[in-house]
Amino acid sequence: MSVNIKLKKGFDIKLEGAANLSVASVDQPETFAVKPSSFVGFQRPKMLVKEGDVVKAGDPLFFDRKQEGVMYTAPVSGEVVAINRGAQRRLLEVVILKDKDIEYREFPKVSVDSLIKEDAKKTMLESGAWLELVQRPFAVVANIEADPRAIFISAFDTHPLAADTNFVLKGQEQYLQAGIEVLKKFTSNIHINVDNSSNIMAGLKGATINTFAGIHPAGNVGVQIHHVDPIRSGEDVVWTLTPQGLAIIGKLFTEGRYDTKKLVAIAGSEVSNPEYIETYVGARLDKVLSKKVSGSNVRVISGNVLTGEAIAKDGYLNHYDNLVTVIPEGNKPRFFLSDGWLAPIFNRLSFHKAFGLFAGSSKTYKLDTSLNGEERAFVFSGQFEKVLPMDIYPTYLLKAIMANDYDEMEALGIYELAEEDLALCEFIDVSKHDVQAILRRGLDELRLA
Repeated sequence: MSVNIKLKKGFDIKLEGAANLSVASVDQPETFAVKPSSFVGFQRPKMLVKEGDVVKAGDPLFFDRKQEGVMYTAPVSGEVVAINRGAQRRLLEVVILKDKDIEYREFPKVSVDSLIKEDAKKTMLESGAWLELVQRPFAVVANIEADPRAIFISAFDTHPLAADTNFVLKGQEQYLQAGIEVLKKFTSNIHINVDNSSNIMAGLKGATINTFAGIHPAGNVGVQIHHVDPIRSGEDVVWTLTPQGLAIIGKLFTEGRYDTKKLVAIAGSEVSNPEYIETYVGARLDKVLSKKVSGSNVRVISGNVLTGEAIAKDGYLNHYDNLVTVIPEGNKPRFFLSDGWLAPIFNRLSFHKAFGLFAGSSKTYKLDTSLNGEERAFVFSGQFEKVLPMDIYPTYLLKAIMANDYDEMEALGIYELAEEDLALCEFIDVSKHDVQAILRRGLDELRLA
């Protein structure tokens, strides 16, 4: 049964530089990379290729020895030109020099009506499409041995400067519908959560359509699960995926190829003419950014400013991201009387309504990466509860994690959370703690216990 939910808690961070609804004409990057860091919980890689090998899109590159059936595959065809490693030979990325014309590994084209679960699973595992399935609790790649009781898809994104879902999915309705039919082989309990706008996914059949209204984090799938069908324990299994991940799965079975082509928003106050580019998963960003970013003292983020990863200007797009954000670095010194903590400043965003600023106005802001303070003792301010629209006490939960109190973590609802759900708490935290890292530590301790 569908539900209509209006959330009142939260906070919208309105930044300058939203992407225009147009696609830039740019040359495709020459290299693409698959990065294990994109996948939470990835532990022990087993390489299946070496430098100099030639691969097609959908060919396996490596797998995780902890879950051997899941293949991490090439997003494009070409030559494997680098296998980069870090400290203790930790795998950082597998780099592919893209062919001019992409060749695809062929997978069976099937009618999704006649498809059976075992065949769907086998094809998704071999092609790499299984990686689109993220399992709650713990927000890790879905366990191939577990059956989900439900699948949730958030069809809108409320993060700062988020890509427009309707724009990036335009023309892909047949693949989205096919993706739903494939997922129904695993469970009939599929939820698509839309907002009050005219959403392209609201017309899909075979799923329950729920409507959410409210400010960020209303678009977070974890928040939506909490209000529709909450996760009760660590044994509860729910799958989530992005709309673009759903389209990738649908295209795999209707066209017989693992096609990771996507629209990516290039946005932020430091981007000239922010707009979208068409590329593939794992794209190197230097060609695009060299034409759109002129400043040098900037931070490039794969993803959004709350949960994304800082990368170099010639870095690679993370697997699940369809947004690149560029904002100023916050390394400029500020005199405390004129531009610092003791100055009456009225042009900065403030959730705490410092100097009478009204949180929630339509004004957009140019924010940098400065923390505006340093880490200090954990302060019980009661502010976290104002931005988390869930029946959870985040401050007490974070303290339980820091105290390694497993029973208290479970009692306080840690299984319902992923990093993005507490990202706003980190943004408004007057104590300047790395809230998301603390939560991930707790989740990993419970997952590996």
